[in-house]
Amino acid sequence: MTQVVLGENEGIESALRRFKREVSKAGIFQDMRKKRHFETPIEKEKRKAIARHKQRRKQRSRFN
Repeated sequence: MTQVVLGENEGIESALRRFKREVSKAGIFQDMRKKRHFETPIEKEKRKAIARHKQRRKQRSRFN
């Protein structure tokens, strides 16, 4: 859980910026995007296989 405590003379804009920074550091947005829709086990395996394939292609291009 991300919390931001306002300082005595701190404006809401700066507190909001700090909050956004903390949320992005915690990875909450990425987690939210992943869990937005239900993914069947078959879809999950396909997504992981595509990611593995992309990773392998990326590694091969570094060595060539």
